[in-house]
Amino acid sequence: MRAVLTAVLATLILLATGAGSAGAASSRSSLPGGKANFVVTQGFLRASSTQNWVRLGTYQFKANGTVSANTYLWWQRNPEGRQATGVVPDSSCSTKAGGSSTRVRACDVLTAPGFPGSPDEARTGTYTVAGNVVSIRWKIAQTWTEKWRVQLSPDRKLAQLQLADSSLATNGYGYGSNASLTTRRAMSSVRAFGGALKQDLVSWSRNTIVKSDGQVFKQSSFRSCATTTWCLTYLQPSSPGACQKAGGCPNFGGGTKANVSSIQYYLTKISNNDRRDTLWHWCTCLAMESKTFCYSGNSHIKPLLQIIDDSGAFRGWVGAEASFYNGSRSKDMMAVFRISDFR
Repeated sequence: MRAVLTAVLATLILLATGAGSAGAASSRSSLPGGKANFVVTQGFLRASSTQNWVRLGTYQFKANGTVSANTYLWWQRNPEGRQATGVVPDSSCSTKAGGSSTRVRACDVLTAPGFPGSPDEARTGTYTVAGNVVSIRWKIAQTWTEKWRVQLSPDRKLAQLQLADSSLATNGYGYGSNASLTTRRAMSSVRAFGGALKQDLVSWSRNTIVKSDGQVFKQSSFRSCATTTWCLTYLQPSSPGACQKAGGCPNFGGGTKANVSSIQYYLTKISNNDRRDTLWHWCTCLAMESKTFCYSGNSHIKPLLQIIDDSGAFRGWVGAEASFYNGSRSKDMMAVFRISDFR
């Protein structure tokens, strides 16, 4: 049923889109930055709209000027609940006691609906490269065009895409290399990554757009799990009242103990065969307010795709947030972002 609804919704948004132009280009045979395989996040995020959507997926370019995409789509017109991954971190990196522990609670990690399954969409198109811009025209019922600025990393092992223009999306990020899209790195490599990962994000909630650049992602602060090695966890101390200010913690949000002023973070692999990971986090006080051990309310779910460079090294993620509120659409939390050492 979800696949049918997604297909219908995707068609509706395309029919509502006007035609654009990919423009002329100097060469159809040049790969963007010399790279073939990209992970991409993009979204339509406007403050005045409750028709926002985010997409996360892969682009594969061929030297003959063709491109194919496989993407997941989450849209406010089709809000869905969170989906369990079946991953519960083991006792070395989580606890069943709660209280003032320094470990997160032993909960089944949640992610965006449909993300553990196959992508919602598959499409093909053509592309051209002119200077540092790649232009794409997708072969679908209505015109869908995109332009991305391309930049190579200093070591030339990674190409970055920055959305310059789109007939559908307002924001987007992408990264590509010649590593296979089936290449991924284990959570042990993620935690041990020596570079400085920073996040750039565009988010939508309560009819407001927020942009945040350069936030440090502290992967080394996460705790490794002894047997559930595909999972990392982090109980992040939070300033008293931080979650209370965000709403939802009128009784417990102002405390100072770890079981109150903390945020539960879970980072886990979704698949052995591709780049999928997921990040889940929520304020501890929210579970206390609802008198539950594991919070089942409006937590943050953020599907991720690993950025892998030509040498097969981990370089971060592109991601999307599709956290639909159990009620008013104005309280949904949606975002596109990148976390990388090359920005």
